Amino acid sequence: MGRGAYEGGNGVAAPAAAMPGWLGGLVEESFFVGCGAHESRKKNEKNIFCLDCCTSICPHCAAAHPSHPLLQVRRYVYNDVVRLDDLEKLIDCSYVQPYTINSAKVVFLKPRPQSRPFKGSGNICLTCDRILQEPFHFCSLSCKVDHVLLRGDDLSSILFRFSESDFAFPHFENLRMDGSDLLEDDDDLIAPEDVTQHRGGSASSNGGAPKKKKSGAGFFPQIVLSLSNRRKGAPHRSPLS
Repeated sequence: MGRGAYEGGNGVAAPAAAMPGWLGGLVEESFFVGCGAHESRKKNEKNIFCLDCCTSICPHCAAAHPSHPLLQVRRYVYNDVVRLDDLEKLIDCSYVQPYTINSAKVVFLKPRPQSRPFKGSGNICLTCDRILQEPFHFCSLSCKVDHVLLRGDDLSSILFRFSESDFAFPHFENLRMDGSDLLEDDDDLIAPEDVTQHRGGSASSNGGAPKKKKSGAGFFPQIVLSLSNRRKGAPHRSPLS
């Protein structure tokens, strides 16, 4: 399916018979691996997805895609995530559980591995059985897409037309090729979003979501403190024996 059916102004896409190439590529591509075209270059991790070429690229490759719509992919606890604001321009993300990490709402692209299957009652992902907060039904974008396909529904019902100008490389925020834009690997910093906030409404409470914890004084604060407290003065000669 060509991308032309899914680009342009806002609104629901025209009927489609199959999954568009960019969507299949986004949920199947490998990110944060070395770029084969730039093996000798530093900072060559693939953390960008070209919606036109339907493939993952590194920042050095972006120059070869000057007019293509590009989507920035981030990393959290060894899993690929995309900002909710970006993803909602492409596809309906309702009932996919978002998370707030470093003040940004993100959605997982694929289901995360589980140590053991869930047993018992509760709200779980309709595709992979991961425990979710009410009233969400999916833990990742891939799980929602798989559910729509398993039901035999047309994916065009959740796809949106998008403007390529919204995904131009200069619009990327805080993209650092050294990988320092990666999200912090700390479970205390991840909090599911309330569905009313996800839909643009106002919530009366935070839904019991854990609040962010402020980090400490940095690496080795005691050593830094001891060094800063040293005072220069006249040298003291050791006493003669």
